[in-house]
Amino acid sequence: MPAMPGQGSREFPPAWVAFTPPPPPPPSSFLLWLLPYSSIWSALYDNAQRRHVNSSASPPSVSLPWRFSSSLIMGLTGSISRAFLFGLNRTEVVGLDRFLETLDQRKDVEGRERGLITGTVSGFRTTEYVDDPLIWGVLPFKYAFSPSNHRWSLGSYDICFQNKFLTSFFTYGQVLPTHRNDYSPIHGGLFQPTMTQAIRLLSSQPFTKTLTTEASPTTSDPFSGGSLTYSTTGTDNFPAPSAYPSRRHSWVHIFPEGRVHQHPNKSLRYFKWGVSRLILESEPLPDIIPIFIDGNQQIMHEAREFPRFLPRVGKDIKIAFGEKVDGEKVFGELRAQWKRLVKLQKEALVKKGLATDLEMGELTEGLKYNSEAVALRKEVTRRIRLEVLKVRRELRYPDEDPKEGLVETWVEEGAKKTGKMEDGSWVGKT
Repeated sequence: MPAMPGQGSREFPPAWVAFTPPPPPPPSSFLLWLLPYSSIWSALYDNAQRRHVNSSASPPSVSLPWRFSSSLIMGLTGSISRAFLFGLNRTEVVGLDRFLETLDQRKDVEGRERGLITGTVSGFRTTEYVDDPLIWGVLPFKYAFSPSNHRWSLGSYDICFQNKFLTSFFTYGQVLPTHRNDYSPIHGGLFQPTMTQAIRLLSSQPFTKTLTTEASPTTSDPFSGGSLTYSTTGTDNFPAPSAYPSRRHSWVHIFPEGRVHQHPNKSLRYFKWGVSRLILESEPLPDIIPIFIDGNQQIMHEAREFPRFLPRVGKDIKIAFGEKVDGEKVFGELRAQWKRLVKLQKEALVKKGLATDLEMGELTEGLKYNSEAVALRKEVTRRIRLEVLKVRRELRYPDEDPKEGLVETWVEEGAKKTGKMEDGSWVGKT
């Protein structure tokens, strides 16, 4: 099994090594529609690079033109997804009213008291061009055009951030660059810098100045007086969204399965451990709402034939929003154990005469790989999966085999990582 970056030959559980970010949001057709305007986005990039300066002060918010660009991209993407869901398919939405009530309560940024985590899983998880934008097509237009009260997502670096136009599009679309181990084993994994950004987005200021690099920024806010950035590789540069107080207690959306998974029984894969970091380390504990989808397999099945890149229409889709998880009841004692571990680590650093100032989302080697820390992440992940299964059960799907939630069950797939598996499921990369 491959080692985590910088850890020599040390071996770790498969779920850690295989941490994979969720799929990028916008549909391919929307990207093609925007290509004629790529020169405009490129001009914004060039302007950003010319005006890039380091600043020790955090502006309270990104500029008005930046917010307008985000509103345009996210609003149009949501509108196209909504038209696809309700105009070209038969879509049923369960629990939307209570989810919108949660968003309404979060409308006032200053009044927010905690972040929001939504996690989507499906017995028929589809490709990167469908899942994320499709879900938010159920939101009314006033929510789609409000980026300050919309989700942040994790998107594959090797897909979403390949050039200036794509980087601009996905950055304005509130997508964080995330390295997949299959494509970037050195920079991917559970402890990559983007995970730190996600934890900070869910939390609140103040944080110290974000680490920058000598490189010109891949993108930044060209309309503000300064640029606060972070690096995912040590050489690239991206805006650090958590640097702005206006993004305190944000909403972060994840796909905890981390793979395209289409099972005939609509069962779930094991969950990757990234979600456990968001729950254990964010302050305070974010609100958590599970989401379950069925029907996407009819739109983009892994076994589809030519033309593979086109979504199918006239299908039945169901999107179910679960109730808000009682976070303190489900995760309270696990977070208490985590805080005790952090305290012990700081005491150990004091004895060695080392600094104990741990920034939000930054961990010592002990907090990364200590057996008790590993066990806590594993248990948090198990419990969040059970919360998603509750939504699945409410939709009257039969209970799955408990072994489906174990990483050992899926290791039996062996070297064949994609395609049709022995159990009849189809698996693909995000």
